[in-house]
Amino acid sequence: MTPPLDPRRWVVLAILSGSLLLIAMDTTILNVAFPSLVSDLQPSSVQQLWIIDVYALALSGLLVTAGALGDRWGRKRLLLAGFAIFALASLMAVFATEAWQVIAARALLGVGGAAIMPSTLSILRDVFTDARERALAYAVWAAVFGGGMALGPVVGGLLVERNGWQSAFLINIPVALAIIAFGAWMLPESRQRREGRWDWWGVGQSIVGMLALAGGIKQLGKGGPTDPVAWTLLVVAAVALTIFVRRQLRLPQPLLHVRLFTNRSFSIAAASIFLGMIALGSALFLVTQWFQYGQGYSPLEAGIRLLPAPLGLVVTSLVTPVLMHRLPIRHVIGGGLLLMTAGLALPWLFQQSGPLAYPGVAVALGVLGCGVGVATTAASVTLMASTPKEHVSGAAAVEETCYELGAAMGVAILGSVAAALYRTHLPELALDGATTASVRDSVGEAAHVAGEIGGPAGALLLEKASGAFTSGMTPTFLLAAVLPLAAAALAWAKIPADLRPTENAHCPPRPRP
Repeated sequence: MTPPLDPRRWVVLAILSGSLLLIAMDTTILNVAFPSLVSDLQPSSVQQLWIIDVYALALSGLLVTAGALGDRWGRKRLLLAGFAIFALASLMAVFATEAWQVIAARALLGVGGAAIMPSTLSILRDVFTDARERALAYAVWAAVFGGGMALGPVVGGLLVERNGWQSAFLINIPVALAIIAFGAWMLPESRQRREGRWDWWGVGQSIVGMLALAGGIKQLGKGGPTDPVAWTLLVVAAVALTIFVRRQLRLPQPLLHVRLFTNRSFSIAAASIFLGMIALGSALFLVTQWFQYGQGYSPLEAGIRLLPAPLGLVVTSLVTPVLMHRLPIRHVIGGGLLLMTAGLALPWLFQQSGPLAYPGVAVALGVLGCGVGVATTAASVTLMASTPKEHVSGAAAVEETCYELGAAMGVAILGSVAAALYRTHLPELALDGATTASVRDSVGEAAHVAGEIGGPAGALLLEKASGAFTSGMTPTFLLAAVLPLAAAALAWAKIPADLRPTENAHCPPRPRP
């Protein structure tokens, strides 16, 4: 018998979409507030990287644990607790006077986000019992998340221009409090009964493994392939995650049902989201810097010029469910990934015929946004449709880890590649050793030094730095384009041709000990 439809389901979707929008925006909203923050607090180059990355890294490391905790404690309760933490962390950031305080607040924001995100998809799966309506709800979820990431710089630009970088955090507080009030009233409670004790060893292994993995890749991108710290972290990650997986395979009630990955559709959908978000995260980060440092736009002007990406993403996310019911899913995912590839390659192609200008970048952002909207929506629906209901929290944690960790990896790895290419293209500078080192550190530092020098000399320095940054940015985009192209090949090769979004392909049963 088909379960009755919950009359609150669309209100629940609206509340959860508001929740997700806030979390997604916080992933990128600091990009445009960053120059103002750097000017005010004067963080070191290492502190700057941590301010940007620590939110997504903390969130990614805790998602698996939060998903399992929501099953036991209650998903509604966990979501509301997460927003309480989110509001408190935002208040800490607003009153921060030192860089380390911002880093600590951003880390706590990641903790709150980790409590919120798995609950949204789990509650949606519980409330939407009709398969077609559920596919639409997932499409809205994907549109809100991707659109929030892309709209973060727009909203951040508007706020920062008028009220300073603190306003990028201040906006979180009233929204979080409103969601707590409406959520306590309207959201249903749901949980998945789990027998046995809480797996503290598994919690520690997953957190250590994910944080070491993220930190190792970040350090590898910054220090190069000979960096011993990077390889030490990657070895720790490999050991911790291997132990975690082996332990989860033996437990009757694991934190994460890792056999979900034996389903090809699940694995390819997760890989598509992860690789796509590496490309998108790096693109938004670098383009925002190019707008502000290379083109001299204010934070608001930079945010507005990013609009082609979120507009394309939101529109295509909402029409993707229709495509999925008319075309094989592998064609929809593959086609979206190819659009992403084209959007990332276009800036390099435009630069071959002359200086890169905004109209070409706008076209590239629009194509990229459309591709992300199609690919991530279809992949999200496929991933959740391939998951049995009893494992939905684990699947949600995997999906959101792919989103968050992918975006963080894009900033860390491809951002480091762009920085290395920037230094390669930077010409000789008639400056003292310490100033030259500062200019070579990043285009943001170069802009700061140019502002201090002032006059024609400062303008010439900024022109050289912005030209070097542009010359490093477009090849980085071309490198990023390889990732969605590889994911498209996987989708066409591995996803079954007859897969439909309403199917529920269960994972193989766990063998008895």
